[in-house]
Amino acid sequence: MSQATAASVAGRAAAKRRRNYARRYVWFVVPAAVVIIAVILFPWIFTIYVSAFDWRLGGERRWVGFANYEQLFTDARFGWAVLRTIFYTSLAVVLPMLLGLAAALSFNRKFPLRGLARTIFILPMMATPVAVALVWTMMFHPQLGVLNWLLVQFGLPPSLWVYSADTVIPTLVLVEVWHWTPLVMLLILGGLASLPIDPYEAAKIDGASPWQAFRYITLPLLAPFIVVALIIRTIDALKAFDTIYVITQGGPGQASETINIFLYLQAFAFYNVGYASAVVMVFFILIMALAALLLWTRERVRMT
Repeated sequence: MSQATAASVAGRAAAKRRRNYARRYVWFVVPAAVVIIAVILFPWIFTIYVSAFDWRLGGERRWVGFANYEQLFTDARFGWAVLRTIFYTSLAVVLPMLLGLAAALSFNRKFPLRGLARTIFILPMMATPVAVALVWTMMFHPQLGVLNWLLVQFGLPPSLWVYSADTVIPTLVLVEVWHWTPLVMLLILGGLASLPIDPYEAAKIDGASPWQAFRYITLPLLAPFIVVALIIRTIDALKAFDTIYVITQGGPGQASETINIFLYLQAFAFYNVGYASAVVMVFFILIMALAALLLWTRERVRMT
């Protein structure tokens, strides 16, 4: 038997073994596949199906095709909800990223009781969003809240906080920053702990200042960790619902009605499940597009 024939026979035998192996163990995959179909795939297919109907709970379904999607692009209330979501997400991402980076750089230095300070700093992220929202709601009260009492003590005028359309979004962002800045700090602090020492020693020998070391060594090496934190914070801020709903329910008026609040009201207050399903699909496409952009940015950062 020639060498080529022997290799061909060995290849066919290996392929046959792989097929037998696949047939033997394919049943172990079935439970996971069933769960994925039941929990993920079926709800999305059903949502797409429902979005093609004018359907209010308790009423009849009427096929409307893409009419719900067309209504979205002419619905001024939905447009304002999108703008508020962008404004809220921008503030709720940029501020925790900046503060988290500053906190990580501070906690990376050695100082007395550093472990205790780190522990105290990360305590907010351990609380549930609803509990956090309830506590901050009491603090924001115009007459009984502790925040206005503190402002008066410092000679400043009291604020309406979440009770004013002009300040409600920044005030909600304040809660988000307090709650999730520790997560950004932990992610970036993990990156700082993994950085090599050699570049810093070389920079010190060359006479680089602390700012130059941060600008040309720390920041480029931390870029992958910063992008990961950015992706996590962006997705979290976009899907923020519980804190906003508990504190304001989208008010005053519609001043804090983001896409998630708009979606909730359409589905569970107005029972317009067909229109709400169309909102879900559009929101899903927006999130996927943004996630793809952020992941592309992450790959570009890794390549540089």
